[in-house]
Amino acid sequence: MKQVFLPVLLGILSTGLAWAQGCSDAGFCTMGAMKPDQAYSKKINFKLRSVELSQYRGTTTLTPVVYVANLDVSVGITRKTGMQLKLPYQWTDGNFGQAAGMGDISLSITHNVHRFRNFELNATLGMKIPSNKSDLKSQGRKRPLSAGLVLPMYYQVSLGSYDIIAGASLINERWLFAIGYQDALTANNNTFSQDEWLPPVYPSEGYIRAYDEATQLKRGTDIMLRIERNFRFARYNFNVGLLPIFRVTKDQIIDNATDEYIKLEGTTGMALSALAGFGYHFNINNTIKFTFGRKITQREVNPDGLTREEVLIVAYLFRF
Repeated sequence: MKQVFLPVLLGILSTGLAWAQGCSDAGFCTMGAMKPDQAYSKKINFKLRSVELSQYRGTTTLTPVVYVANLDVSVGITRKTGMQLKLPYQWTDGNFGQAAGMGDISLSITHNVHRFRNFELNATLGMKIPSNKSDLKSQGRKRPLSAGLVLPMYYQVSLGSYDIIAGASLINERWLFAIGYQDALTANNNTFSQDEWLPPVYPSEGYIRAYDEATQLKRGTDIMLRIERNFRFARYNFNVGLLPIFRVTKDQIIDNATDEYIKLEGTTGMALSALAGFGYHFNINNTIKFTFGRKITQREVNPDGLTREEVLIVAYLFRF
């Protein structure tokens, strides 16, 4: 089985590495108790430490392609409590140009609340720390006349806000049910203006208007659910799931005409993704994982630029 399985796995991964490098969302879908493909054992052991390195590629509803290299470190504090730190480096390439830099830092604490006979309940509390104010500007490499203009949120490597995050999960060998909450405590400092990018800066006005303005954006509150089914074997596992994210309050931006905040219609509602994953365990310490996600539904208006059509991730996990 191993002689057959490894060549197939390497073939998949070589395709993935060429096409998929990095993932980016608002931050809470892969934190603590909300994280997909969690290990489950009938013996609680948060003392295990792990380092995960991943590369991810996400295509958006417009031309920008988002790449993220991520370092994910988890350490046990006590027998039932662990801490997670995520350090992403993000770069984006699209028709307007390129942008790159350190992404938002995520820090969380997860506690095993209760151990039932056949599953466990975990809870997470954390925060996301912005790496910048979402005000990166065009370097003019692709569009010389755009040099110095603020890029839209699709290109920004940071959401520009401090966020509070909380969540919980029920997990056993086969199923993972998770719920998460994220709220932006501050606004960003993005000042992208459609009018500044009009011809001759960029030749297509219609394409420019497709980018929603996010002037000092205050993102609405998000609620996420994760439903995942795992199929586990000695050396490998598969998982499939659904990830709906509900924006329950409207995004707000500064109206340039009045210099006051206005609530944006079309920013609430559900964004639904289907996910599939695969993992191969070389031994108890070393695992390689492959994840694919596809958007099913999307909110009508997305000033935060968090729209992804497809996401492909390759990750290496080391436990010690």
